[in-house]
Amino acid sequence: LKEISVSDSEVRLGAMVDMNRMREVIAPLHPSYGEMIRRFASQQVRAAATVGGNIANGSPIGDTPPVLIALGAEVMLQSLRGIRILPLEEFFIDYGKQDREAGDFVAAIRIPRSQPGQIDAAYKISKRRDEDISSVAAGISDTVSDGIITAARLAFGGMAATPKRAAHAEAALGGQPFTAATFDAAADALRQDFTPLSDWRASADYRTAVAANLLR
Repeated sequence: LKEISVSDSEVRLGAMVDMNRMREVIAPLHPSYGEMIRRFASQQVRAAATVGGNIANGSPIGDTPPVLIALGAEVMLQSLRGIRILPLEEFFIDYGKQDREAGDFVAAIRIPRSQPGQIDAAYKISKRRDEDISSVAAGISDTVSDGIITAARLAFGGMAATPKRAAHAEAALGGQPFTAATFDAAADALRQDFTPLSDWRASADYRTAVAANLLR
């Protein structure tokens, strides 16, 4: 559960890997994500908080899941019956409900290594820079070839009952030139993907505007 392995195809993090160790591995591969992890709570908390805990609690505002979903990560669930592996986005079913059968626990997370042309970004918006939970978190991963977006994965936290991909915005990016106009269109399409709630952290209008601006 505390093991880390890095291969040519993936990074595997045991569920009990703390956030500081995770950042050491992730930052050289995904600098934007590494900087986001640096803003995870505080140094003391990062030394104790684990990647598995941030995923398994199923919070819709957890910092880690949106970026991992955008990167195409898989979660390994283990029990006496063996191991199940599923895309992380499928693990989150509804608020407070995850795809865990009786006896399952989160054992590890597998993150594919970036491919040629892949451009990744990770963002966290909160009222304070450090020691604060997210109002909106975003993971963005686009693959660009000859100036055309050939694949797009966008995931957001704080916008729905679970960390969730933005299907309409992804569709607006696919097959389009990597230009500001394309991302403006995707930002408009993002409004079809989410109907966020207002709470003490942020209003629905603020979350919608911020998510669109992060995409831009």
